[in-house]
Amino acid sequence: MENKKITRKDFLTNTSKYAIGAVVGVAGLNTLASGKILANTKVTWPLPYAELDVNEAREKGHFLYWNGKDCAAGVFGAIVELLSAKLGEPWTNIPMEIMLFGRGGGIGWGSLCGTLNGSAAIISSVVDKATSEALINEIWGWYCSQELPTEAANNFTYTTKNYEGTLPSNISGSPLCHSSVSQWCVVAKKTVSSTERKERCGRIAGDIAAKTVEVLNAHFAGTFTSTFTVPVSVIACQGCHGSAVLNNVMTKMDCEPCHGDPHKSTVGIESISKPAKTYKLSQNYPNPFNPETKIQFSIPSESKVNLAIYDIQGSLVATLIDHVNYSIGSYSVTWNGRGFSGGKVASGIYFARIEAGNFMKTIKMNLLK
Repeated sequence: MENKKITRKDFLTNTSKYAIGAVVGVAGLNTLASGKILANTKVTWPLPYAELDVNEAREKGHFLYWNGKDCAAGVFGAIVELLSAKLGEPWTNIPMEIMLFGRGGGIGWGSLCGTLNGSAAIISSVVDKATSEALINEIWGWYCSQELPTEAANNFTYTTKNYEGTLPSNISGSPLCHSSVSQWCVVAKKTVSSTERKERCGRIAGDIAAKTVEVLNAHFAGTFTSTFTVPVSVIACQGCHGSAVLNNVMTKMDCEPCHGDPHKSTVGIESISKPAKTYKLSQNYPNPFNPETKIQFSIPSESKVNLAIYDIQGSLVATLIDHVNYSIGSYSVTWNGRGFSGGKVASGIYFARIEAGNFMKTIKMNLLK
């Protein structure tokens, strides 16, 4: 290798360059370490939360549903975007698209409603495991028992206007996409592919985003009170299928919207020619009865009907009609004196209660043996 002489001037010049480069390099490392370019701060769970606006969540949930994010990512993304604006990291680095799989009950499989999937993902991000159960139960139970889309959803002014006007609402009784959507399509007389059905799901995305924010705001303010209770029909089913006996079913959701009444406590439901000008529940006949009796009711307009039997202590004994949509007319239902277990109930006083639209009435029945 050739030896090259370096003058004092060259040496000082080059040394200055190396020194400047070293300073720049150290400064760059300091910048990286301080998180200005590449965050090196460990993200801990649960993630931070800040109080959000319910109406902003509703608007964003609806907007994202119609703009490529569908139901699950729509609800999840609505709250992620609001938290990003308020808190920055780590929310700014969480892509809402990770929840796209939840659309249509899981890429069209019709299982868990995507809005509930997105809601649960947010809740599980900001509270610990033990706390999340009560909050998620509150949202999922509300979804199953609420007329959806809500009145607030139907009256809200959205920025995305693919459909305007009031949509029919119904109580699904189930957190499952296929059951919820199918029941609504029957009530609304619309197809799954219709704009109205899509708007229905968009408004429910707004409903669930808003409800999730409402529940989380209350939780972090220390004012949350759970209203969820396991449906009495589920408790009755678990009397046989729960851990005390067969121990072969684990659920909190009502079985009948999908499976019907497996114990056939209803012998038959028939339409009768009697005119229906008002809501009416007639006294059962015969009464007293043994082993079965007929219960007649009338509805003056299309309504979702629930007809149930209770014992003298107020415990649910049998559900004869479980939130089924009936057209205008009069109907006769035969109860065979059997309960949820399929066995014959004891003799005594029972009550039949009907709920249809805003109408509710109870009659007293006497079973003799």
